[in-house]
Formats: sequence, structure tokens, C-alpha cells
Amino acid sequence: MSARTPFDSIEGALEYTALLGEAIDKARTSVEADVTRARGEGATRRLDALQLAAYKLDRLASHVNTSHRLLNDLRTLRRLLLGERHDRPE
Repeated sequence: MSARTPFDSIEGALEYTALLGEAIDKARTSVEADVTRARGEGATRRLDALQLAAYKLDRLASHVNTSHRLLNDLRTLRRLLLGERHDRPE
């Protein structure tokens, strides 16, 4: 018997992407605070690295949000298809 994973169902994957989105938001908040601090200290190399990290987190957040929407669409389609199957005479 195989171990269950968050991706055993669309609902599990939706929950996983929601949690991942929350973690990304926390990381973005932390990086924003670090950017402010680095600016105040005049740490240009650190500031450059943090700005790159902020950009990458923004891109990741965009991809995760898109994935979450796609999973939600798939869940809706599955419900529609299963509903149609129940309505059809066999």
C-alpha cells in the first residue's frame, strides 16, 4: 500500500497550493522588511540580492496562484462531468 500524498486528489492539491501561497506571502513580507533594512544600511550587494529574491517570490506566487485557479477549474469540470453522468440513463 502506497503512502498518501497531498496530490492524491484535486482537493488535496488545492489545499497544498493554498498553504504554499501562504508560505510565499510570509516569505515576501520577510524579504520586504530585509529590503528596507538593507536600504537603510546602504548594503547595495545585499539589497540587489534581496530584490532578486523578491522578484523570484513574486513570480513563484504568480505561478502558484495560476495553478490554484487551474485546479479549481478542474474540480468544477469534474463535478459537472460527474453530474452529467448521473443524469444520463444507462
